[in-house]
Amino acid sequence: MRTQVGIIGAGPAGLMLSHLLHLQGIDSIVIENRSREYIEQRIRAGLIEQWASDMLTETGVGDRMAREAMFHDGNYLCFNGEAHHLNFRKLVGKGITIYGQQEVVKDLIDRRLADGGQILFEVDDTAIHDFGTDKPSITFRHDGKDQRIDCDFIAGCDGFHGICRPGFPEGELTFYDREYPFGWLGILSESPPPDDELMYAYHDRGFALYTMRSPTLARLYIQVAYDEDIKNWPDDRIWEELHIRLGGTRKLQEGAILQKGVTSMRSFVCEPMQTGRLFLAGDSAHIVPPTGAKGMNLALADVRMLARALDAFYTKNKTDLLEGYSKTCLERVWKAQRFSWWMTQIFHVFPDEVPFDRRRQLAELDYIAHSTAAQTSLAEQYTGLPIV
Repeated sequence: MRTQVGIIGAGPAGLMLSHLLHLQGIDSIVIENRSREYIEQRIRAGLIEQWASDMLTETGVGDRMAREAMFHDGNYLCFNGEAHHLNFRKLVGKGITIYGQQEVVKDLIDRRLADGGQILFEVDDTAIHDFGTDKPSITFRHDGKDQRIDCDFIAGCDGFHGICRPGFPEGELTFYDREYPFGWLGILSESPPPDDELMYAYHDRGFALYTMRSPTLARLYIQVAYDEDIKNWPDDRIWEELHIRLGGTRKLQEGAILQKGVTSMRSFVCEPMQTGRLFLAGDSAHIVPPTGAKGMNLALADVRMLARALDAFYTKNKTDLLEGYSKTCLERVWKAQRFSWWMTQIFHVFPDEVPFDRRRQLAELDYIAHSTAAQTSLAEQYTGLPIV
């Protein structure tokens, strides 16, 4: 097989890159080691920044989102038994969209296949070759047969555990990593969310987040130990803790728990995000804690930049955007890391905290709740910084 860009990974990054390249007249093939059914049902982040939802709409994959998504103008900060509303629309003129990552994936797959795009699912034994030259290639097995893609560029959109980042020459990468001493226990409940907008709750028993997937499906999280055994959390205990941490600011309606699980949290960045003709995008290059809701949005920002750079290469024979890809992306990545860390340390209880730390957290939350300047800074970052 021959294509211009070989893309490894059919998550939001890989699929959106393939879609954007198609709109620019650039051929690509996407390969994915999981099944289509698996990636379309895998529950992931559901908050889309303003610029990203605009991009989905403007590139023709936002029709179902426009019909089914939930559009929010702000959120709530809850502490000391009170809920304080931040109106993003008034503060910065932007909002957020609640639409599950798996729904974005479904829309992109449908569009790529409708446009004649090539996506190969359930491949294995994937390997990348010769990306230090102008003739890179990808080998893999599919349907029991050895396959090879010859291409001009390789895009590694294969996630944190993928094969592309480990393929970098030894000594080229620098890693920045922080693991957190807690995780999130998340549930999907057949019940209405406690409010029409997201609620971030600080409590001395730990953080809680009250969000949603639809008006009848609540997505709720509580802070737990990073190595917590889900067996220790029967449904009754989960609901009791959610009621406590909401602090009486809203009435929480219980319902059948359809899914539950514990997710560990980390911050991770590798530099650079490119070597030769191999480019990383999304989770293969960086991970953020979910508190700031930046994971999928960063992935989409990466491939937006990479698509622009590849377009300049093919249409104008210019390489400056490709050469500057890593630097440009990392500027946004590190700002998102800073914001995600800031949100995490404000709301979570750390094991080594002393009373001073909790009073400081409450003072910071109170400052945000009563300062237009602080709210504006939070709103600007939460809804998405300006995109290059």
